[in-house]
Amino acid sequence: MALDHSFDIVSKIDFQEVSNAVQTALKEILNRFDFKNSKVQILQDKDKLTITAEDTYKLKGVKEVLEQKMVKRHIPLRAVQYQKIEPAQGGMVRQEVHFQVGIPSEKAREIIKLIKQNKFKAQAAIQEDQVRVSSQKIDVLQEIIARLRNENLGIHMEFLNYR
Repeated sequence: MALDHSFDIVSKIDFQEVSNAVQTALKEILNRFDFKNSKVQILQDKDKLTITAEDTYKLKGVKEVLEQKMVKRHIPLRAVQYQKIEPAQGGMVRQEVHFQVGIPSEKAREIIKLIKQNKFKAQAAIQEDQVRVSSQKIDVLQEIIARLRNENLGIHMEFLNYR
């Protein structure tokens, strides 16, 4: 019997939307009273951001504004990973923000283990940075998706190519 139905578990970020969120956050920060005459920067590299502010209080405010703009742009906050706050030049503080792109291999193994533990009649396979789940019955795939959504794995997951 052939496996007829499948879906992919992936984690993707639209970096153009991240760039748009950064630009709108910077515009708001420039107009806010509590950031008046303060030196705040958000620099974007390919897949990370660097936030620089005068102190941790202002850094926290910048992160809040940035998160609001990311939510409006449908960027999942589970995919955002804040690094350690470091001192920067001139008495300022800096924090890097990384984005989870792709399912990490240890989490992919955890997803497969979860599917096997629940005795779903489905096969799961790791394909680079995603997991493909296939089964003969669509209902089984829907149960797996519902179970994974309820499970807190600490990562961002999207379910694509459902067929």
